[in-house]
Amino acid sequence: MERPPILDILYEDEWLLVLNKPENCLSVPGRGPEKLDSILHRAEQYCGEAYAVHRLDHATSGLILVAKSLECQKRMYKAFREKEVDKEYLAIVRGTPIGQCGSVRKPLRCDWPNRPRQMICTEWGKDAITQWKPIKQVGNNTLVSLSPITGRSHQLRVHMQSLGHSIVGDEFYDDLYTNQDERLLLHAYRIEFAHPFTSAWVKFIAPCVFL
Repeated sequence: MERPPILDILYEDEWLLVLNKPENCLSVPGRGPEKLDSILHRAEQYCGEAYAVHRLDHATSGLILVAKSLECQKRMYKAFREKEVDKEYLAIVRGTPIGQCGSVRKPLRCDWPNRPRQMICTEWGKDAITQWKPIKQVGNNTLVSLSPITGRSHQLRVHMQSLGHSIVGDEFYDDLYTNQDERLLLHAYRIEFAHPFTSAWVKFIAPCVFL
């Protein structure tokens, strides 16, 4: 089957698609016909049957998995739920985080009056853990590696803001954000897991366009 130009396919077999999602693209269809276009909809057009395994924020680019069957989706859901999937994101954050590495554990919930924004809430929030590590200075900012142990909505964005180092280009959490044309500098760079059918350990990397 010929690849359509709307999908950046990094890997494909009879069970899985591994895709490189562009920034400012939905992972799954939103409400209303004007929000039908998404990675999942494009995958359905490409292979006929496609099921979401996980999601990336609309503004985030990088690796996203799509299952070709309900059984594959079920097995991948289990791997994510049991934290058997290793993920790494790259981001450029404001300023210079102190230390060689760190971990943030702050519970998150939706900020309903301002949704889709999320907020830290020790009373009603769900547990959220992020590991971070600086890689190099980028002018007055820092390139960091971010590893989410949990998978809450906007987790990396809120956790970095809570440290005083918002991700550059974040319209929700970056106080210095001014340019509506500026993209969020957050990219799902690496993902590793045991293949749901062959059990082989697989690793995928999506080149980061803003580096």
